[in-house]
Amino acid sequence: MPMPVLEHEEFIEQAYFFHAFRERLADGVPSQEILQRIGEELLSTTRLPMAVGFLATESKVSGLMAPAMRHLSHYFTAFQAHVIAQAEADLSRFPMEQALLVLEREVEYKAKGASLPGLFIYQFESLSRNRLGYTTGLSAMAEDPMYDEDWRDYILTLQTRLGDVDFADLIFVRSSYFVNERRRINPDFIPKYPPLFGEKEGKIARANRGRDPLYLFSALQRQLGYPEVPRPKRPDGVEDRIALLEQRVAQLESRLKFVESEGGGGGGAPVDVMKQVMVNPEDTAGIPAGWTARRLGS
Repeated sequence: MPMPVLEHEEFIEQAYFFHAFRERLADGVPSQEILQRIGEELLSTTRLPMAVGFLATESKVSGLMAPAMRHLSHYFTAFQAHVIAQAEADLSRFPMEQALLVLEREVEYKAKGASLPGLFIYQFESLSRNRLGYTTGLSAMAEDPMYDEDWRDYILTLQTRLGDVDFADLIFVRSSYFVNERRRINPDFIPKYPPLFGEKEGKIARANRGRDPLYLFSALQRQLGYPEVPRPKRPDGVEDRIALLEQRVAQLESRLKFVESEGGGGGGAPVDVMKQVMVNPEDTAGIPAGWTARRLGS
């Protein structure tokens, strides 16, 4: 059975769930504890509290959420499960906070009435920016119930076309703008495949042919109000700088203690640093026995 499209209130509650989960995870609360308690805050007329309860139970056994989300394929989309799985993978550089923010903005866009071109661009850019894998990622996208059969065929076709054809061209040739341009030359032109993108998407794609796809994504967001994909945070090195400052403060403290121990900090006699490195004769064990005799005999 294909997954049905969720109702509007389900999207709203999912957005709150991902948002609250992300904030509490950033505060250091364990994920299992979050899942155990957050179900009480969700709207009981939706199916999300039951789904979260199942996630909480399964995460106690495996410590993972993605397998449980795949079991709930009638509620969570395959794309949602894929994003969480990439964050939970071993040696993953994709943090869970980033994954939850990606899903939060996706369901917020759906709650506002997402257009299919906008949803496709958001999901595809999420895969691209965060390096979540095109093969499994596109397969997961195609299972989203909001897409019809034409969209699913198009998404699965990208698995073999990416890398060989410019991404902007893949959008341009499936747009209404491309069809209208061809019909100006040939009024009887009939496209081989139905257009999926509108006139504006086609114009923007044509203007970005041969350029970095990130410029295309940015232009679509500016011109058409498509949702912005959260960007990975750049390491700012704050922790390293703090550790360096702590080390220098410790060095200064040790030097101050040294100065105070010599009495040089209270206006007294100047500190003789050489005394700290010179060895006084009375502080030694004396000349080794027999050393002078051997020295004279030589």
